[in-house]
Amino acid sequence: MPHEHNDGCGHESHDHDHDHDAAVLGYQDNLFQHIDRPNVVALNANGDAAEIIKPWHLRLDEAKYIESDADDQLIIRVPFTGTVRLKAILLKAGPSGHTPASISLFPNEPTLDFDDIQDRKSTQEVVVPQNREVGEYAVKTAKFTNISSITLFVPASQGEDTSRIYYLGFLGTWTESKTQPVITVYETQANLADHEKIQGMDGTWSAPGH
Repeated sequence: MPHEHNDGCGHESHDHDHDHDAAVLGYQDNLFQHIDRPNVVALNANGDAAEIIKPWHLRLDEAKYIESDADDQLIIRVPFTGTVRLKAILLKAGPSGHTPASISLFPNEPTLDFDDIQDRKSTQEVVVPQNREVGEYAVKTAKFTNISSITLFVPASQGEDTSRIYYLGFLGTWTESKTQPVITVYETQANLADHEKIQGMDGTWSAPGH
């Protein structure tokens, strides 16, 4: 989708590597190289969650994706290798009714699952249009500063029985952690018998870019 992007360096701490292959990063504030991909986890999902965290030049590839399993809900946990000031989320989903209706964002809550996410108020929600291109969704950066992980919750698809995501990326700035990170072993499989579809989502989602 068309958008303007300023990749000039400002006064903030930046993780820019100006010699890095632009085909991999795309934007110089793409956080691809700062995502802890081996520990990316998706709950109620078929497919390897790490495989939707793709280099920029593979963003339109549809060979690898994750799709919800027992119903149309998904939780994706994404840890970073340092501290991040997040600016935007990049997403390619679909097709059609398999597109998430919306995505709820939870920074710094790396252990959220279906049992407790209904008791949490998300920091931001974005509406996802049916579009086979990569969409860029700006976040309220002040609320996504100094984060070490982000959890994304898909409460429903746009009509089909499952939700599907092909590509997930992040734009922002990265700072190396000053302390040794705590290594957390995440569950690799959700117990679908314990997964009950969350009801009562009020539908008051923010529009992309607001």
